[in-house]
Amino acid sequence: MTDFKKGLKDGIPIALGYISVSFTFGLQAVGVGLAWWEAVMISFTNITSAGQFAGLDIMVRGGGFWMEMACTQFIINLRYALMSLSLSQKTDKSVKGIHRWIIGFGITDEIFAVSMGNEKEISNKYLYGLILLPVLGWTGGTFLGVTVGSVLPSVVRDSMCIAIYGMFIAIIVPPAKKNSSILKVVIISVILSCAFKWLPLLNNVSSGFVIIICTIIAASIGAVFFPIKEEKE
Repeated sequence: MTDFKKGLKDGIPIALGYISVSFTFGLQAVGVGLAWWEAVMISFTNITSAGQFAGLDIMVRGGGFWMEMACTQFIINLRYALMSLSLSQKTDKSVKGIHRWIIGFGITDEIFAVSMGNEKEISNKYLYGLILLPVLGWTGGTFLGVTVGSVLPSVVRDSMCIAIYGMFIAIIVPPAKKNSSILKVVIISVILSCAFKWLPLLNNVSSGFVIIICTIIAASIGAVFFPIKEEKE
């Protein structure tokens, strides 16, 4: 149980951070009319902040299931597949078969980063311990948001929902300050988003397709014109 306990310990700060973000998701979910159990179930079965907030917006606007919801979630969460492939090179022989499926479900940006930070190979018990508390924190935070959101005035709920945008800004700004290529891609994304928001005809495109189009165009321009050079070992 040593590996499992170490995973639990490493997962505590991730879980605490997830509570605050998923709390905001719970507030927004109850604000748009979802039942408490629907919001909690979404968090428990997805564990993806950007994907859930984008999906919530698509549901509110009545977007299509396959063309909008599925494509949007695929593009937003594709990075998790790449993370899992990279993480598989660091796991020991205990991570195989059904363990790969279960562990793959719980891979997030933070869990991937902590896992890759280990100097030695990691076992399935460590990963189970690392994933457990963040999943509970993400789901529990959503439940708290739904519970509190049902009794708070709408003005307070709306003001607290700004927190999620602060989180996204906090994710973008540090790497953009260090790398001009990332900054340029961020600026392109902002310009495209504004164009779909304010320009005639473009502002009729649904939010799901806006995310898909902006992501593909900005990422493609960045890959072609502003590639990040790999450091030589």
